[in-house]
Amino acid sequence: MKKKNLFTAAFISLLASGCATHTSTFEAFQAQDLNPMVASGQYIQKADNFFVLNDSSSSMNDDYHGSIYVAQPTPNKFSVEKEILNRMNLTIPNLKMTTSIRSFGYGDCLSWGFTQLNYPPTDYSQSTFDSGINTLKCASGGTPISSGLSGTTEDLAGTSGNIAVVILSDGHNLDSNGIAEVKAMKQRYGDRLCVYSIWVGNHKEKSGQQVLQQLSDVAGCGFSTNAETIASADGMADFVKQVFLKQGNPVPVCTTLDSDSDGINDCDDKCPNTLPGTHVNEYGCWIVDIKFDNDSAVIKRQYFHELEDIATAIQQHPNVKIEVQGHTSSTGSAQHNLGLSIRRAEAVKNFLVEKSNSSNITSRGYGLNNPMYSNATEEGRAKNRRVQLEIISK
Repeated sequence: MKKKNLFTAAFISLLASGCATHTSTFEAFQAQDLNPMVASGQYIQKADNFFVLNDSSSSMNDDYHGSIYVAQPTPNKFSVEKEILNRMNLTIPNLKMTTSIRSFGYGDCLSWGFTQLNYPPTDYSQSTFDSGINTLKCASGGTPISSGLSGTTEDLAGTSGNIAVVILSDGHNLDSNGIAEVKAMKQRYGDRLCVYSIWVGNHKEKSGQQVLQQLSDVAGCGFSTNAETIASADGMADFVKQVFLKQGNPVPVCTTLDSDSDGINDCDDKCPNTLPGTHVNEYGCWIVDIKFDNDSAVIKRQYFHELEDIATAIQQHPNVKIEVQGHTSSTGSAQHNLGLSIRRAEAVKNFLVEKSNSSNITSRGYGLNNPMYSNATEEGRAKNRRVQLEIISK
């Protein structure tokens, strides 16, 4: 008879707790965009599965006393839980993973069960997870976290890869501390499993934060935080990076690199191994800035100084093998241009060999075959009549 009376009293208490829907409108949240960090390789994906366990018990109907979650009307703790999930969803980058949402409590809000799978495991996307958040309608009843954890353990049965279980609760009036259930979860899923908890409570429930911390400690992977810490865009971004990502090896963006230190970024550099400090054009190619008379291969005295500077650079890098290349525009016959380019390249090579005393310099004429600019304009043709130094090996 005594047991019957206790059950009746508990049942009446659950009914009295109610499950009225409390809707608050929060200030707009501007999430950090973590996608560029993932795209660059600075961060790589760590979690392959993201399962939420939400406290939907009657204590979550209490007003939330924190000051950071600004909303009208004053939000209750249940509304803050949903807002946390919303901010998390807006911050998570585009990852391929499985997600699910389960709640624990009792009453009509949970179809008169102690736990409910609100959102079955499905492929993650921002829109689908948003739909999952909206399945959390209200909060009622006691706090059967043991049932919620046991249910989550079964939900994870079809997963592969790393698992992130995120628990939101005030840790207040739990039916158990959940340790036994987390141990069973850990035994089943081993090193794949990490447990993270978010304390959504008021000062009078401060001890609940320690209870939640124990769950991450038992799992041996994960950590506990609180609603205030992750309320800002920076705080939520830090949380998301720790739960879902890990440091990677970023792929440098070529526009920020200049491997041969010639002042031309690697994206635009068509000659990526020139010697530092040498004269290059906008394509990063080592150009000898001299002009020949028409149909002549004689180097004018006015260009001796530049060639002597080039010879000095070659002397400073005695092991470098260089090909002096002669190029012409498309004016004239191909045969004539080829011969002219050979003579001009040979003239520059002979000058550099004499001044640098290097035996690693060769020459070759390419005629009109390798234009760097358009031959449709006089400016382009003039630039194509060039002597270019190509590093063969360093």
